[in-house]
Amino acid sequence: MSRMLVTGAAGFIGSHLVDRLLDDGVEVIGVDNFDSFYDPRLKRRNLDQAATHPGFRLVELDLRDFEAASRLVQETHPEVIFHLAARAGVRPSIEQPLLYTEVNVSATTALLEAARKLDPMPRFVFASSSSVYGDRPDAPFREDDRVDTPISPYAATKKACELIAHTFHHLHDLPVTGLRFFTAYGPRNRPDLAIFKFAKLIDQGRAIPMFGDGSTRRDYTYVGDIVDGVVRASKICKKYHLYNLGNSHPIELRDMIAALGRALGKEPIIDQQPEQPGDVRQTFADISRARAELGYVPSTPFEEGLARFVSWFRSL
Repeated sequence: MSRMLVTGAAGFIGSHLVDRLLDDGVEVIGVDNFDSFYDPRLKRRNLDQAATHPGFRLVELDLRDFEAASRLVQETHPEVIFHLAARAGVRPSIEQPLLYTEVNVSATTALLEAARKLDPMPRFVFASSSSVYGDRPDAPFREDDRVDTPISPYAATKKACELIAHTFHHLHDLPVTGLRFFTAYGPRNRPDLAIFKFAKLIDQGRAIPMFGDGSTRRDYTYVGDIVDGVVRASKICKKYHLYNLGNSHPIELRDMIAALGRALGKEPIIDQQPEQPGDVRQTFADISRARAELGYVPSTPFEEGLARFVSWFRSL
């Protein structure tokens, strides 16, 4: 049985990845520190299904404990390391740039160092972000576009991780794949993300703070489609590669709000506010590389994905 390690295992995307790997017959070591960025009880609930599976082991560990993280990698010697753990959020990173650098960059470097010391070396698949593309009027975004103008510390840390990962491949021949996620949504959505926050406000009959005129666009991508791309990327992880994992169909903010209202069966109340620092005007993935090399084809329509999200939201 293949053994794989997933950091950020109790998170939104991480927990779905854990479930998918277990369904595929993989032994999974999940790592999470249950950070208080949002309610740890929600994260533990994310692992309810995995916790009953004989192939799953949870290790509660803060990856900033570099020695403990290195020991875990050495002791478990996984075939693949899926590094999804990170301090998330564009706006909070503006207030805490040092914390974001320590968690996102230093911990990633420590894991890469631990991985390259194994023989044979594992495949290293890590989560990057569409935020590395910055605030750009041209679209769609391609992996070979220049990404040297981030507009938030979070985006800068994700770009830094891509550079460090490339260095480890260059120096040690570590097989590395970076995945630029585009606005994931679905069941287990993080409560700090727009769809969850807006759903809660609409359900309570409260006003939604809409920053700007509602014309900003996001390439909403269903979490199951993203996880499928992650698994596909892990199977061909060689050398150093970057892939966009998006839906390639951006949706305007005002249209997302209207669709969410329909899914909830309630009329949204809009409170228009000024644009926020660190926000980008659009995200829009060119997924031609992922389609050609990974066979990645997102297949979940936005309305269907929202219905699945609402069903989960109602269960909380």
